[in-house]
Amino acid sequence: MNSIIENLTGMDAISDQVVAMDLLIAAKSGVRNYAMAATEAGTPEIKEMLTRHLEEAIEMHEQISGYMAEKGWYHAWDTNEQIQLNLTNMNTALNLPTL
Repeated sequence: MNSIIENLTGMDAISDQVVAMDLLIAAKSGVRNYAMAATEAGTPEIKEMLTRHLEEAIEMHEQISGYMAEKGWYHAWDTNEQIQLNLTNMNTALNLPTL
């Protein structure tokens, strides 16, 4: 989105939040995929390599979720707060002016 339009509509923070959430979802997928692949590895060497990648993916997920929690964009331990944030974001998206 154009930065001028983002600033005028107040969507600059929402855009950052959306990008961060997409990255978090991708990190979660990576963790799940590495865990599955490590359990199916054919050799000890491959299993060790996939386990290292899994540990790195878990660390990346932790960094992203920590960043988002710090910004107030992710409430992993408070589902009611997360639901409220999701509803607010949904309403904001639905009320965007159309061009």
